[in-house]
Amino acid sequence: MRSSFSRSAENTHHALGRRGEKIAARYLRKQRYKVLFRNFRANHGGEVDIVCRDGNVLVFVEVKTRSSGQLGRPADAVNREKRELISRGALAWLRLLDRQDVPFRFDIVEIVMEQQKPAINLIQNAFELGGRSAY
Repeated sequence: MRSSFSRSAENTHHALGRRGEKIAARYLRKQRYKVLFRNFRANHGGEVDIVCRDGNVLVFVEVKTRSSGQLGRPADAVNREKRELISRGALAWLRLLDRQDVPFRFDIVEIVMEQQKPAINLIQNAFELGGRSAY
């Protein structure tokens, strides 16, 4: 059984993540990305925080938000396992399109909540399609 402290910490963590995703979506729109969908979840596992277009390229965006920079860069948390999860979500989205010729990439938006204003860093082409995934 979880203590109320761990549930409270988990709720705070999720709230920070949701806030970061809102900030990231707004930031991407300002960068002229067209946000198509937020929090896409595939039926057989896989998830993508934000699906958008940058010109003619479909972009699957992972958002990593931290309350401070003390624990290193937020993008460092996008490990092999997380990349596989994002790749499965992206493949599910691509299958829904039923097109083989769609150019796509994976970006990461890092957000560190500073005192006055969030620090935002966009990493384009942050990683390739996961190794065990086939399109």
